Amino acid sequence: MIRLARHSAALAKRNLIGVYRNPEALLDVTLQPIIFILLFTYVFGGAIAGGSQHDYLQFMLPGIIAQTIAFGGVAIGVNLNSDIEKGVFDRFKSLPISRAAPLVGAVLGDVVRYVLLIAITLGFGYVIGFRAQTDVLHVLAGSALAVGFALCLCWVSVYIGMLARTPGSVQGILFLALFPLTFGASTFVPVDTLPDWLQTFTKVNPLTHLVDSLRGLLLGGVEASDVLWTIGWMGALLAVFVPLALRAYSRRA
Repeated sequence: MIRLARHSAALAKRNLIGVYRNPEALLDVTLQPIIFILLFTYVFGGAIAGGSQHDYLQFMLPGIIAQTIAFGGVAIGVNLNSDIEKGVFDRFKSLPISRAAPLVGAVLGDVVRYVLLIAITLGFGYVIGFRAQTDVLHVLAGSALAVGFALCLCWVSVYIGMLARTPGSVQGILFLALFPLTFGASTFVPVDTLPDWLQTFTKVNPLTHLVDSLRGLLLGGVEASDVLWTIGWMGALLAVFVPLALRAYSRRA
């Protein structure tokens, strides 16, 4: 286990160096949340919230955090698939390192991306009028929960990255899956405004529980059941997709 942690940390550093040299790789976690906040607040906010864009910003911003961390996970699958195509994983295979280290290292390297995403989302939201109604500890707890969920969810992207033939197909498959997952949740509208058949899906959607947990932790009135459901989904994602990703990696690389 110590050997795996050491090798994974070294490969996580490699990934961070790559991001430092190619800062455009951070556009999805820096510019994208700002665009979504502006779009939904000032284009749709007045109509959805009955004219109060400020009230809608308060409701919507936790949902933007959940949506952008979900879409932000696409990059890791695309990058891993690209590394396989370039033969980078052939080099890893020849090194005396743990077989799981390249995948675990890639996931660990994404921590910086998600922390940056949440900081920018909350910071820009604050600039245009968002205000957390709880204390600093609750805000930090919400941020930690979001980062933890993101790291668990990105294993789905890792798995698809090991299966798909090209980076483009990884992106296409993941976006096709994420759009109904992010919009079929309490991300932008209250669940009780949706049709009954859609509410059935929304109530079991892991992003609904994450969004509701974030709203409670940032705005007050957090429900323990939402946090427990979110943590339960995190465990389920790890239990299912980590073994699948490692098996697919062994067959592919």
